[in-house]
Amino acid sequence: MTPFLETINQTPLVFDGAMGTTLYARGVFINVCFDELCLSRPDLIVEVHRAYVEAGADVIETNTFSANSIKLGEHGIGDRVGDINRHAVALARQAAGDDCYVAGSVGPCLGPGQLWQEHNRGMLREAFGEQIEALASSGVDVLFLETFTHLEELQLAAEVAAGRGIPVFASFSVGQDGETAVGMPLERMVHALDADEHVDGMGLNCGIGPSFAFEMLERALPLTSKPFVAMPNAGLPREVDGRMMYLTSPEYFTEYAKRLIEQGVAGVGGCCGTTPEHIRQAAKAVKSLSRVKQHIEIQMVEPEAVEVTVVPLAEKSRFAKRMAAGEKVTSVELLPPRTFVLSGMLQKARNCKDAGVDAINIPDGPRASARVSPMIAAEAIEREVGIETVLHYCCRDRNLIGMQSDMLGGYAAGLRNILIITGDPPKLGDYPDATGVFDVDAIGLTQVVSNLNHGRDVGGKPIDPPTGICIGVGANPVAISPAYEMDRYKQKIDAGAEFAITQPIFDCDALFRFLDEAGEHSRMIPVIAGVWPLVSFKNAEFMRNEVPGVEVPDAVMDRMRGCRTKEEGLAMGIEIARDICVRIADRVAGFQVSAPFGRESIALQVLA
Repeated sequence: MTPFLETINQTPLVFDGAMGTTLYARGVFINVCFDELCLSRPDLIVEVHRAYVEAGADVIETNTFSANSIKLGEHGIGDRVGDINRHAVALARQAAGDDCYVAGSVGPCLGPGQLWQEHNRGMLREAFGEQIEALASSGVDVLFLETFTHLEELQLAAEVAAGRGIPVFASFSVGQDGETAVGMPLERMVHALDADEHVDGMGLNCGIGPSFAFEMLERALPLTSKPFVAMPNAGLPREVDGRMMYLTSPEYFTEYAKRLIEQGVAGVGGCCGTTPEHIRQAAKAVKSLSRVKQHIEIQMVEPEAVEVTVVPLAEKSRFAKRMAAGEKVTSVELLPPRTFVLSGMLQKARNCKDAGVDAINIPDGPRASARVSPMIAAEAIEREVGIETVLHYCCRDRNLIGMQSDMLGGYAAGLRNILIITGDPPKLGDYPDATGVFDVDAIGLTQVVSNLNHGRDVGGKPIDPPTGICIGVGANPVAISPAYEMDRYKQKIDAGAEFAITQPIFDCDALFRFLDEAGEHSRMIPVIAGVWPLVSFKNAEFMRNEVPGVEVPDAVMDRMRGCRTKEEGLAMGIEIARDICVRIADRVAGFQVSAPFGRESIALQVLA
């Protein structure tokens, strides 16, 4: 296998989840020495490791968190350090096979309530040395020092571990206040470990749940260039009938695993409360992210190399003509139905046309669910209703050849406006075992379509006459990483984007900041604001907590919280949407209004 440090510096890795939580779920009592089970219950330990391997983990940690002479001595087996650690590596390697790395887990010798005392340094050095020597000599790929709270102890363990030709990762734990249990701030820990020559990488594990881990890493990552691994708990525990339980769902954990990778961590895994199901869902989502896969590179067509007449924006469609003239455009989003009967969707489109709407937005597999082909839905609306569509096209489901064929076929069928999106990983939708293709992301496909508009396919062969597709892209003014989002937005423009549609806007100031920064680019394109009329406080909570890329400010939540009936909630949601439209009208090229639960009448009330 490629050396661990080389791999994690190139590709985000998925670590496994909790050992103790999983053993407890399999009937092991908490007063048992979990490390000793490597000797007495090797079958059980291998079973847990294999569950994580099958879940998609790239790194399996040995069951040796407390396998040092001090901790094992509390169970009367302090003389079994070598045996336990060597067996632990063998069991992890047995489950990991040739496809996964094995990390030697080393926890602190000091308990949470103990203080660092310099005169104990020699004793601690000896304890760490015995355990680490057993792990290293048994062939682990990386030494993972985890859940430390004392910087001095962590640096001592790293010093002992160094010089063996094995990467050393130093991971520590903080609380919601960003301090370790002994009061050392996160920033001081990172600065010290970044300067420590014995430390190859860092980690933050245990102590906090996914959302707080995200907040802590926002502070930590800018302070170091070393690879950083995040292994949060499943969430904060809650007491239920005298038992502490982690109630955070695998879906919630997965959403933050994605965000952590997008934030820049080199690896994600789970600590207390996480299970193989948490890792299974997180692994699929993380490995579907565009950053994980090296996309096919799409080259820009050199204009002088192709003798074609490029269709001007104003001549591509009625929708494009209005944008080119600086006129406000409107669209309503209608989902393709979950049935082959299209009559209901067509009637909604007619209602929008009668109300003066310029176009119908057709999402492509929203949140990775299956519906009628959006291309068929768009073609039927244009043919039967006579209103233009803006067809969302997702990079997730098709390879590059299929995408190019769809672009040409859609254009032949009369579809002129395409909104190109990378797409949600399938794991976020209804079909968790489906896989994503992602040959290219939205930037790459934008370049593909731009090349078609300039008379060349992806292989450089001529397309005569060229297509005249009006190219749209997505934009998220409230992205978790604003700099990363802006960089991608500008790359989309450089690749050939001609307009953008944002995620639903609830924070007007965030939109203005986005537009101000986008205005500094060498080329500007019309930006259409996404608008979502809320229908209830519950709907607002769902948008705020469950929909990626959407932020609902406290002020909006407060307005929705005060509604006592469904009717009041709907009226307030429409009022909020109208207020947003009024406030941003001078800064955007138009509005794309969603129809909650397929009720186009709500969207039309906003536009009225």
